[in-house]
Amino acid sequence: MDATLCSHKLTPASSLRDALWRVFFLTLAGCAASPAAVHAIGTAAGTNITSIATVDYSIGGTPASTTSNASTIAVAELVNVTITLQSPTISVAAGATSEALLFLVTNTGNSSETFALAGESVLVGDDFDPTPSSPFIYFDTDASGDLSPGDAPYVAGPDDPLLAADESVAIILVNDIPAGQPDGDYGRSQLEVTAETGPAAPGTVFPGAGTGGVDAVIGTSGGEGAVVGQYLVGDILLSAVKSQAVSDPFSGTQPIPGATIAYQIVVTATGTGAALNAVFSDPIPGSTTYVAGSLRLNGAPLTDGADADVGSFVAAPARVAVNLGDLTSAAGPQTIDFRVTIN
Repeated sequence: MDATLCSHKLTPASSLRDALWRVFFLTLAGCAASPAAVHAIGTAAGTNITSIATVDYSIGGTPASTTSNASTIAVAELVNVTITLQSPTISVAAGATSEALLFLVTNTGNSSETFALAGESVLVGDDFDPTPSSPFIYFDTDASGDLSPGDAPYVAGPDDPLLAADESVAIILVNDIPAGQPDGDYGRSQLEVTAETGPAAPGTVFPGAGTGGVDAVIGTSGGEGAVVGQYLVGDILLSAVKSQAVSDPFSGTQPIPGATIAYQIVVTATGTGAALNAVFSDPIPGSTTYVAGSLRLNGAPLTDGADADVGSFVAAPARVAVNLGDLTSAAGPQTIDFRVTIN
């Protein structure tokens, strides 16, 4: 995810996509959505491994030695790919358009490899089939984490990404949601990735097909992968807007050590229906310390402990949490306030 997802001010979401990322899944300000690291496997393809043996001995008390011939082998190319879904289940309204699912494709082989991309939205086991937009697949060119004007559409063949070992590319699938779908229905869409070398059963050898003419060996992924994202139809939308105000020890507004940052987050529900069991969570930023007793909901103080009220401060990892319950538009904006000091 790009650092823009970790800014201290959030814009209102046009759908529950951003609200779910930032409210329900504890990513309001802490960048908690970053994926687990995946890494390329071992030594780079084409690396020569050379071994020479030595025998030491003596003749009549005089030391001598001899060496073997050099034994050299070039490391073969391992073809492997990992796909991780970056989006939680995306809540959408029936009839919504251009709803995005975000994936991260990582080359976990040991050399550069080209990958073809494809998508599929007609899958068994769900309630409806999302309708692929045109274009269907985009690169997250501007690293915003969602579909935006700066993102480049993918064209199969010319745009197949060439990824170095350990390199990743963020991919977006974009679907429209059929009108008339009832609340609670879900539909799925799948990103499919295939290596140019392969695909084949793990362990399959392609002689001379690797970097510099070494053999290419298909890894555990089979040189391909497919991961499914999911939409959930619901007609309640949440937005979350965060603001900050600084006060320093000299009655100014400079963010210096010892200054206080007052955060305010307004969560608003619009539409009909209810967003059930909404939980607000906001990690305490690095280089700051939570001000004990500063947590408020709609102006009312909340205790820091895990007790009878809906708020708490959690020490490890440091964060504030508020159980907002079932939110409807009738409930009105829910305002959370708390303060930190700059270390």
